[in-house]
Parts: sequence; structure tokens; C-alpha cells
Amino acid sequence: MNLISFLNSPAAKKLGWALCGLAVAGMAILPMTHFGSNAELFTLTLMLTSIGVAINWNITGGFTGYVDFGHAVWFGLGAYVTSMLMAISIKLDPVTLEETVEADGLGTAWGPVPAIIVGALFTGLCAAGIGRATMRLKGPYFSIAMLGTLVAVREIVRVAEPITGGGVGLNLPPYINRPLFYYIHLVLVVVLGVFTWWLRKSQFGTNLIAIREDEIGAEMRGINTIATKVAAFSFSGFSTAVFGGLWAYQNTSVDPDIAFIETRTIDAVLGTLFGGIGTVLGPILGSAGLFWLKEVLWARFTESHLIFQGVLLILLVMYMPKGIAGLFDTRGTSLATIWSKWMPSKDESPDASPTPKSGSGKPVVDTVATSNEGAV
Repeated sequence: MNLISFLNSPAAKKLGWALCGLAVAGMAILPMTHFGSNAELFTLTLMLTSIGVAINWNITGGFTGYVDFGHAVWFGLGAYVTSMLMAISIKLDPVTLEETVEADGLGTAWGPVPAIIVGALFTGLCAAGIGRATMRLKGPYFSIAMLGTLVAVREIVRVAEPITGGGVGLNLPPYINRPLFYYIHLVLVVVLGVFTWWLRKSQFGTNLIAIREDEIGAEMRGINTIATKVAAFSFSGFSTAVFGGLWAYQNTSVDPDIAFIETRTIDAVLGTLFGGIGTVLGPILGSAGLFWLKEVLWARFTESHLIFQGVLLILLVMYMPKGIAGLFDTRGTSLATIWSKWMPSKDESPDASPTPKSGSGKPVVDTVATSNEGAV
């Protein structure tokens, strides 16, 4: 038995689940060891945030085949709605020098749990509305439309200064509890990973893959393609917004240039490419590996680490298009395969009329003529 056959065997799957369980158990007890300092837990929490965003991106980009270059807009919306509901400002009395805390943003001063939930629900509704409009586009046109959505929403937040704080941003009530944030993110990532595994095996997930492979064919087979892909898009936006709200609360402040930064989308895309598009473990493995690779590169090459990241993206697309998990999971795909389904081939020109072909690849007319000659 070769390596590929072993990796696709039931024994390998059981071993994989055992390793995943050990990894989760190891991360769960990490804060109880001497490696669980606040600084290290904060770094690990950021890694889990990157993994969560990548898993959500994979639901749209990997399963449905709609490559979203503006995915960070859901992270930013979740962060900002949460911040506007929780925001405070500290006023200093010039005479008595006493500090008073006042509600800022929307003036509600909500607690973190309802604010994050409302922010995620609002973002999910926005994703549903925007998805119904943009997901009528195909291939790179959808990607560009979503990138434009990210830029537009960021500018709207920047000019809506009375409730968003403009370019300065908003401040949240300070609450520093690194172990709590770490465990919340760990549970969310585990739940998302199990949900993705279930989705991959469910009928709804099969419909998403059918849309990715052949949307017209899926629609002809009775799949409501618009409702299916918008539902996946909305869930992706909702779940990403949860991580955005937690990020804002953990940082105790938010501003548009960081909440809506394009690098967050690039990391999600690159991490999923690294691990394997359309697979369950791909975004987890790829984003974790990319996160620590960036940490090493940023520490050693502060001025040129983005160059290494760009070179890595080129090498992945050229030599490992299905990523790490995609090498062993035949259900995975590649970015080139996804886009090739939306782009017309060289033989399909608008002015050229298609020539019917037989199953052998020859034109039907030629095949008929050959069979007639043989009959004579």
C-alpha cells in the first residue's frame, strides 16, 4: 500500500481524528502550563482568529467557488457594530480633574455578549443583501465587486463620524482576560471545524460543491442555486463577524484602517491555498502554518516580509495548487480550477458558432461521413 492509498484508508482517518483530538487537548491545557503567559495566549488567540476567518472564507471560496476578495468587510462590520453598541468615552473635568465615563457611539453602552450577537446578526443580514446582488456575477467580477464593497464600507464608516468616531475610531470598556478570550476562540474554531466537516457530508454541502463544479447543471437538477449560495455567504459573514466583535472587545479599541484592512482577506485566501481549498483541515493547517511563518519572517525581515509572502503565494499557485490537504483529499480544488469554470475557453469566441462533437472528440459531421464511407 502506497502513501496515498493509506491516507485515504479508514485507518488513516481514525488516526487523523485522534491527532486532531490530541492537538485540541494540548491547546486546552496550554494555559495551565508555564507556556501560558498572557503574551503567548494573546498571540495564540490571534492565530485562532486567523484560522476562524479562513474557515469561513473557505465556505464561500472553497465550497461554493466564489472567490471573495472583500471577506474582511464582515470582520470589520462585526467589530464596528459591537464597538458602537459598547463604546465609552472618558471625560476629564478641567477644574476638579475628575474622570467621568460616558456612553459613546450609539450611546447604549451594552454588555459584550448582546453587542457581539447583534453585531453578528446585523452583519449576516448585510451579507445576505449584498450576496444576492454580487453573487449574480461570475469569477473575477464577483471578486472585484467584493473588494469594492470592502473599500466602500470602510469609507462609509470613516465619514459617519458621530456614531463611528470617524478615522479616530472608538474605545471600548477595558477588560483584559487572556485565558478567557483564548478559550472562547478555541471553542469557536473547534465548533467551526466540526461544522465544516458536517457540511462537507451533508446534502447542503453537496449542493454547494455542485454549484462550484457546474452552477448551470446544478440549477437544471433542481437546486435553488441563488438561495443556497446566499445562505452559505450569509453564514460566512455572520460567523466572521463574531470573530470581529471578539477582536474589538479584546483590543478595547477599533478604527477603520485596522478593522477593514485588506491584509486580513489576503491571509485568509493564502492560508486556505496553503492548506487546501475546499477541504476541512486545509484552512486550519494552512492558516496556522502561515501565521507562524509570518511571525518568523516579520521578526527577521521587518522591511521585506511581505515580499516573501508574495513569493510564497506564487509558488503555491504554480507548484502546489491544491495545498497540503489537497494533495491527499481528492475532494479539494484549486484557485485556477475555480476561475477556469467562469472564464471562456479560447475556442469559445462570441462570433464563432459551436460545432457539435461526438463522444470521440471528432465533429459529428466528420464521424457520420466516415461511417458512410465504411458502409460503402
